[in-house]
Amino acid sequence: MLELAGIIILGIIAQWVAWRLKLPAILPLILIGLLVGPIATLYTEDGSKLIEPIWNGKNGLFPGEGLYYFVSLAISIILFEGGLTLKRSEIANVGPVITKLITVGSLVTFFGAGVAAHYIFELSWQLSFLFSALIIVTGPTVITPILRNIPLKKDVSTVLKWEGILIDPIGALVAVLVFEFISVGQGSQYTQTAMIEFGKILLFGTTFGFTFAHALAFAIKKNLIPHYLMNVVSLSVVLLVFVESDIFAHESGLLAVVVMGMVLGNMNLPNLKELLYFKESLSVLLISILFILLAANINISDLELLRTWNTAWLFLAVVFLIRPLGVFLSTQGSNLKLKEKLFIGWVGPRGIVAAGIASLFGSKLLAKGEPGAEYITPLVFMIVLGTVLFNATTARLFAKLVGVFLTKSEGILIVGASKISRLIASYLKRNNRHVVLIDNNQTNVEKSKRLGLEAFVADIYSDTLTDNIELNDMGYLMALTGNSDINKYVLKRFSGQFGENGAFRLVDSDEMTNPENNPKEGLFSNTDDFIHLTETVRSYPAVNEIDLRGKEHYDTLMEITASDKDIIPIFLKKPNGTLEIIPALNTAFNDINEGSKLVYLGKVLDLEKELSS
Repeated sequence: MLELAGIIILGIIAQWVAWRLKLPAILPLILIGLLVGPIATLYTEDGSKLIEPIWNGKNGLFPGEGLYYFVSLAISIILFEGGLTLKRSEIANVGPVITKLITVGSLVTFFGAGVAAHYIFELSWQLSFLFSALIIVTGPTVITPILRNIPLKKDVSTVLKWEGILIDPIGALVAVLVFEFISVGQGSQYTQTAMIEFGKILLFGTTFGFTFAHALAFAIKKNLIPHYLMNVVSLSVVLLVFVESDIFAHESGLLAVVVMGMVLGNMNLPNLKELLYFKESLSVLLISILFILLAANINISDLELLRTWNTAWLFLAVVFLIRPLGVFLSTQGSNLKLKEKLFIGWVGPRGIVAAGIASLFGSKLLAKGEPGAEYITPLVFMIVLGTVLFNATTARLFAKLVGVFLTKSEGILIVGASKISRLIASYLKRNNRHVVLIDNNQTNVEKSKRLGLEAFVADIYSDTLTDNIELNDMGYLMALTGNSDINKYVLKRFSGQFGENGAFRLVDSDEMTNPENNPKEGLFSNTDDFIHLTETVRSYPAVNEIDLRGKEHYDTLMEITASDKDIIPIFLKKPNGTLEIIPALNTAFNDINEGSKLVYLGKVLDLEKELSS
C-alpha cells in the first residue's frame, strides 16, 4: 500500500515540478524512478529498491507479467488520447514539410539509427531496427514544454508541434511491426509466418478500431449512454478494443486504439471535448505512475551496460547526424531558411511513447531469451533522457545563436471571434500581420476559418492556451468579447504572456458613462462598447482608410469622429505599413507624417463635407 501511494504522490510531485520549471514531465518522472529503483540499491542498507515493480518472492507490486499488462493497457489509453487530437482538417494544412518529416524523416531515423546501433553495439539487425523504430517518436508532451517560452516564427513552431503529434502513432506502429517480425521470425529470416502476422496486425487493428469507433459514436449520438457514464464507458470500450484486437492478432491492440481515436476525433460528436479532457487527465495520472514504475524496473546491471564510450557515440550519432540529416532531406525545396532548418534539426527530444513501448518490448524479448534484448530498454531510456535534457537546456540558447529567436513579438491575439473581430482580423491579415482569433463558440470559429483566418476554439479558463506553442510570436492582445468581465480577466491572465507590446480591451457600459474612469488599456474609444461596435459593423461592415497630411489633420479627424457615432477609429497606419492601435484615451501620436492613414470602422468619411459643416 505504501509503495502504491508513494508512486502516485511522487508522480504528481514530478508533474508539478515539471510545470513549475517548464520542463517535460518525463524528465523528473524517470529521474525519480531511477532514484527509487536501481540507484536506491546503492544507498539502502539491504541493497534493495525502494520501489520494486515486479514481485521477486519477497516484495514487489505486480506478480508475474502483471506489470506488462498494466503497461500495455496504460499505453493503449495514452495512444487513444493522442489519436483523438488528430484532425484531418489540421493535417491537411500543415504542408509538405511536415508530411516529409513524418515519412522521409522517419525513414532516415529508422535506417540511420538501426545501422548505428548495429555497428556501434553489435546488436542483431532485428534488435537494431527495433531500437531505431522506438526512437522515431518525439511527441507533443516533450516538445511543448521546451518551446513554450521560446518566441519563434510561426512556421517553425508549427512544424515542430505537428511533427510531434503525428509521429507518435507512426513510431508506435513501426515499433509494433518490427517487434512482431522479431517475435515470429526464425533467426534472421523474415519468414512467410512473419508476413502473415504483419497482415493480421493491420487487418484486425484497423478493423476493430474503425468498427468500435463508429459503434461508440452511434451510441453517443442516440443518447444510449447517460451523461454521467460517458467517460467511463468510453474508457471501457478503449480497453475492450485493445484486448479483443490483441486476442485476434497479437500486438494489434495499439494500432486499434490509435485508429479508434483518430476516427472518433474526426466525428462531430457533442461530447468529444469533454471526453478529450477526461482522457487528458487520465493520461497525466497514468504517465505519472507508468514512468516511475518503468524506470524503477531497470536494474543497476542495465545501467552498467551504458557505461561505455559506445553509448556516447550512439547518442552523438542520433542527435548530431541522423536528426539533422532527416530534417534537411525533409525540408529540401521548402520555404524554410537555413537557420530555421538548423533549429528544427537541433530540437528532437524523444518522448513518452518511446520509453513506454521500449520497456514493454524489451522485457518481453528478454523473457524469450532474445540475444541482446537487455540493451533495448536502457538504450532507449538513455536516448529519451539525453535528448530531453539536452534540448531543454540548449534550445533557447541555440535559437538565439542561429537567429530564429524573435526579439520582438508582432503577432496579434484577438479573444472573441464575433463579426467585429473577424472584420478587424481580415484587415490585419491583408496588411501582413499574423493574427489569431480564439473563441469558445464553434460557430464563430468556423465563420472565421471560412474567411481564411487562423482561429481555434479555446477555453480561456484552462491551461491549454498558455501551452499553445504556435502563439509564441503573439505580442499584442485584444479582448473583443461581449462580456466585460471576460475581457478584464483576459488582460489580467494573459497580458504578461501575449501582450508584451500592448494589451487592450473594450470599455464597458459603466466606463462609457463615467469617462474619468476609462482604463488605460481601453480599446479604440471611450464611448464605444461592444454593443455600439456591433451596431456600427452591422450597418457598415467595412474597414476604411483615409490619408493624413500631418498631426493637425489627424487631430481634426479625431474631433470629427468623436462627434459622429457611425465612425470608430481603430488604427494609425504609418507610411512604412506598420499599424498602431488607437487606445480609448487617445494617447497623442506625435510622429504623424504625410503618407500616414487613419484606419476606421463605419461609414465612409466624406472629408470635404465634414470640414465644411
